[in-house]
Amino acid sequence: MQPGAFVLPLLIALPLLGAILVMCTPKTESSLHRGVGMTFTVITFIVSLLVFRYFNAKAEGFQLVFDVEWIPGLGARFKTGIDGISIFLVILTTFLMPITLLGTSKSIEKHTREFMAAMLVLEAGMLGAFVSLDIFLFYTFWEVMLIPMYLLIGIWGGQRRLYASIKFVIYTMLGSLLMLVAIFYVYIQHANVTGVYTTDLEQLLTVALPHNAQFWCFGAFALAFSIKIPLFPLHTWLPDAHVEAPTAGSVILAGVMLKFGIFGFLRFAMPLFPNGAAVWAPVIAILAVIGIIYGALVAFAQDDVKKIVAYSSVSHMGFCALGLFALTPYGISGSIFAMLSHGLTTGGLFLGIGVLYERRHTRRLAEYGGVWKVMPVFSALYLIIVMGSAGLPALSGFIGEFLTIFGTFNAGDTFPASHPNYLPSPRLLGALAATGVIFGAVYLLYMFQKVFFGKLDKARNGGLKDLSGRELATFLPLVALIFALGLFPRPVLQVMEPSVQKFIKDYHRRVAEPDGPSHVYGTLPQADKTADAMQNKLDAAAKGAQAVQNTLGTPPAGGAQ
Repeated sequence: MQPGAFVLPLLIALPLLGAILVMCTPKTESSLHRGVGMTFTVITFIVSLLVFRYFNAKAEGFQLVFDVEWIPGLGARFKTGIDGISIFLVILTTFLMPITLLGTSKSIEKHTREFMAAMLVLEAGMLGAFVSLDIFLFYTFWEVMLIPMYLLIGIWGGQRRLYASIKFVIYTMLGSLLMLVAIFYVYIQHANVTGVYTTDLEQLLTVALPHNAQFWCFGAFALAFSIKIPLFPLHTWLPDAHVEAPTAGSVILAGVMLKFGIFGFLRFAMPLFPNGAAVWAPVIAILAVIGIIYGALVAFAQDDVKKIVAYSSVSHMGFCALGLFALTPYGISGSIFAMLSHGLTTGGLFLGIGVLYERRHTRRLAEYGGVWKVMPVFSALYLIIVMGSAGLPALSGFIGEFLTIFGTFNAGDTFPASHPNYLPSPRLLGALAATGVIFGAVYLLYMFQKVFFGKLDKARNGGLKDLSGRELATFLPLVALIFALGLFPRPVLQVMEPSVQKFIKDYHRRVAEPDGPSHVYGTLPQADKTADAMQNKLDAAAKGAQAVQNTLGTPPAGGAQ
């Protein structure tokens, strides 16, 4: 075991232990339920900071690896680890969970015990999926996440909660089942080549599949991950889920769960099926740009503040997908950074909407106006979060969007010229994506103006109370991190850089592998294929000579007379 290997399993175990303990408490003790849930999420966050003690920011491989046998008959292992790509996503998860519970502790009045248990199980599932280095273990945690989120929407959601929760499950399960089929194919092909049945990701990465198989397997993975992002036109479940989910569900769904689409591409789909990724990359990049513009325009047309933020997620996650498939260091680093920023800003936006809804029990823009006059502290903090989401320089959103656009714009210059499957017109895609930044500022500032400025002409708005101490403690850490990431992005990017460089290097090495049957990388060199082709030509020539001889007839013995 590597130093610090105990940290990652402990991170998964702590929320599960908290869920068990909270379910053992009396059903009527709501304060005790909240206290237990809050305590375990805070402890999990503190423990997650231990990864920095053992993490080497200059190393490019997996670290803190914990590896034990799990299901011997299947060849599955309980194997966890992190690198520069996943470390900050783990910290984002453990940071947002206590913030979410603190900000929404008073909004859940029924079944608080079950609510806290669902949130803790959800946290364990998300953390497990981020650190899994076994593909079957990842799939298990991927499905575990689905159950508590379904319950959060279906039990504690709005009037159309059943419709939204069932739609969420159907979309997610459809992609998941196809991904499972592709996992089985990779599993069998690895066994055919090596004689070893295993679901260990690092072992599976040693086997190259035929290019045609990579195309279809990547498509199956891409469907599951594109639904989770969500990528246009697979996004229709997201607005319903956000609108009907309780505030806590919306914060975690937008702040963390949407990131698994991009993370899944980075960790599993692109390394396992590089040639499939190269073929699908132009399609996904174009759909990402469409989603950026479409999400922004539809957000501007909404009159429900929660729907505005929901469609803004479609637009912002499009930047992450575009930067990823630009396959440049700037693009991929920008994609990861944009995910971190989106988790903070969109989580803050949903928490702010929750504050307003608790006081006014409405989300319609027309019901607000002049809120700044009665809630100046909340308005000022919310303005910073809005500007961070809109990409104002010196705030976190600007860094991620700038890097993804810059990485996309230069994709044609940095992608290997020998490979035909680079992005079509990368500078045009970058320029179109940049318009999404402008549209984002339009709909976010329009929303802010409608809610916080103007006349205070609604009687019920005049009595609104500003933030309480608990609510202030919720927003201040978010605002501080939005400033920190915007002003000092380099430390975060430096930690990502070795892993991003390794990802790109490994991708280009794998995508250059010659086509052929399933084989271990490097065992079908081009020279062997050339020799095989030469032998085939000699065999064909011999057959041709025999055919000519049969046609002309065999010359008589002794030669020509």
